[in-house]
Amino acid sequence: MAVSAHQDTFARDHLPDRGDWPELLLDSPDVAYPERMNCAAELVDSMVAQGNGARVALRWRDAGQMKAMTYAELKALTNRIAQVLVGPMGLVPGNRVLLRGPNNPMMAAAWLGAIKAGMVTVPTMPLLRAKELKQIIDKAEIQAVLCDASLQNEAFFCRDAAHEYHCPQLTQLVLFNDAGPDSLDTLAAAQSDDFTPCDTAADDVCLIAFTSGTTGKPKGCMHFHRDVLAMCDLFPKHVIGMGPDDIVCGTPPMAFTFGLGGLLCFPLRVGASAILSEKLAPASLLQTIQDFRATIVFTAPTFYRQMAGLVDQYDLSSLKKSVSAGEALPDATRQLWKGASGIEMIDGIGGTEMIHVFVSSSEAEVRRGAIGKVVPGYIAQVVDDDMQPVPHGTPGRLAIKGPTGCRYLDDDRQRKFVRDGWNLPGDTFVQDADGYLYYQARNDDMIISAGYNIAGPEVEDALLRHPAVAECGVVGLPDEERGQVVKAFVVLKPGIDGDAALVKALQDFVKAEIAPYKYPRAIAFVDALPRTETGKLQRFTLRQTAMASA
Repeated sequence: MAVSAHQDTFARDHLPDRGDWPELLLDSPDVAYPERMNCAAELVDSMVAQGNGARVALRWRDAGQMKAMTYAELKALTNRIAQVLVGPMGLVPGNRVLLRGPNNPMMAAAWLGAIKAGMVTVPTMPLLRAKELKQIIDKAEIQAVLCDASLQNEAFFCRDAAHEYHCPQLTQLVLFNDAGPDSLDTLAAAQSDDFTPCDTAADDVCLIAFTSGTTGKPKGCMHFHRDVLAMCDLFPKHVIGMGPDDIVCGTPPMAFTFGLGGLLCFPLRVGASAILSEKLAPASLLQTIQDFRATIVFTAPTFYRQMAGLVDQYDLSSLKKSVSAGEALPDATRQLWKGASGIEMIDGIGGTEMIHVFVSSSEAEVRRGAIGKVVPGYIAQVVDDDMQPVPHGTPGRLAIKGPTGCRYLDDDRQRKFVRDGWNLPGDTFVQDADGYLYYQARNDDMIISAGYNIAGPEVEDALLRHPAVAECGVVGLPDEERGQVVKAFVVLKPGIDGDAALVKALQDFVKAEIAPYKYPRAIAFVDALPRTETGKLQRFTLRQTAMASA
């Protein structure tokens, strides 16, 4: 590793032992970066230096008005924020800075400005409470928080010595999108537009992304400056084909690497324009596409399914590409969206540990039922429990190598995710002879019933084809005779009543769609499904509900 620019060496000191790292594939010209670079400067300052300062970097809506910020303005704002961090706040390179905010320009600028100043950023989901924030603050030994004023309450609990979730090491909390004398906005306004980015090493940590998982202790995934650029120079380049004329929008939070990449870093890397929206519903996302003339949208399968029925109410003629990630994309949802919009979905699977998508296919290369092939720059194999490749067509564990990989912050689970140099994201896949990868389930979501392996997402896809079903989630329910049986939780479309006749109709429908042994022997009708803030279905919650009602 190159000489670090960090004066506070916590991040490098708490990387896993080098022998527990995955093998990194850094030979591709796409990821041939210099030994020293600052990724925020590459994303913003380099664009200005290339003569693109007048191009629009960020777009948003404020009090009903459409606003914009150029690359030159974004450079000046991020420079002033960096000045605040190293000046009035007195931070030094390597200090961890927790970022708390929805998708808005100041949240984006705070992330970029902190990295310019050599800090290690820790973006967090807007809905996290003080208890969850404390876990992250303690784990990453965070001294400072930059927080949107709209989300200050839970953060201030962590600063309150009388509160049960007080964090003694947290010495500074500065608000943004606030007019107070000590706010980031006010402090930044008094600073110079000039700032020399910290001379960071390409392998200095700049991001600790905490997993969006829903159980257990949070895991901090440590990413370098070069990792941020690698996610920009592979998937969006080779699969999406993003270019400088694109206008990008979507729903994933910037605290989720799907959102950080798709809605900020990817467009900045190519001189494109990113639309930042704090809260979006299916209808308002469609409105955003129409009003801003967006060309690319990033969101989760649930949104596409809900938007499909509303498409004819909006002018989506500008939209060229739609990208799905965050959870499994049922083929029924893919076909529903394609039928409504005329656009073939770009599906992808990635992970916080890998920073972004590593399996996907462009629209022209989609193969029905498959997520796609490995993104150029990565390699994959499907293996058994002994890490031996399995034959084509045989389910096994997905193993991945590439220029990015898992490096947990001081966590024994590193050895579970990385084995023999391979990253093991925890997914069961089948690979065909052409290299296409077909998602089956999370390894712990496979349902074993009477000796049969049943993938919950496959049953969900079949149920979603029934005209009465709006959403569904499928889990295994313990059963003395069969080991497990398939139980489905179904949200019906408005005006449809769930009764015994519909249960049988859905069961018969699934039997006709897929192998009959996979049908749900138990069906519960519910008003809504539990989801994480990133849109992932919380199957563990469904399992708990199923157990409680058994």
